Amino acid sequence: MADQINSLEELRGAVDTADAGVDTTALENQIEREPVRDEHGRAYATGKRKDAVARVWIKPGSGKVTVNGKDIDAYFARPVLQMILRQPFQITDREGQFDVTATVKGGGLSGQAGAVKHGVSKALQLYEPALRPALKAAGFLTRDSRVVERKKYGRAKARKSFQFSKR
Repeated sequence: MADQINSLEELRGAVDTADAGVDTTALENQIEREPVRDEHGRAYATGKRKDAVARVWIKPGSGKVTVNGKDIDAYFARPVLQMILRQPFQITDREGQFDVTATVKGGGLSGQAGAVKHGVSKALQLYEPALRPALKAAGFLTRDSRVVERKKYGRAKARKSFQFSKR
């Protein structure tokens, strides 16, 4: 049977000897990701939020953002939606360095802005794999899975009931 460990020092010694057999080169050599670009030098990604789906292409440029053929100021008139779109570039210090072309379908403006943000984040990490840790830490690579709850039978909406009458 194995030797019994009675103190913290003995445990440390046992762990140190166990670590000696572990191959540390496998841990040090993390997965090296290659940039993924098409023949035009663009990175492509699909972003989703609520019912909106965005197809996003990014390429090096002057920072011009086009959504469904319109400028960002014309398509997303509210400053909050424009700010949502710029967040991935602000986190990675790449403002004004990439041109973004996006086509969005479905949902409302808020969902579409979230979908474009998700697509831009995924395309950025495909174009420059070194940006992945910053985008991942900010939570931009995770699809926000929250969707509208369905209406239930016998209810006015998903959770709201009809007015209760005691008599």
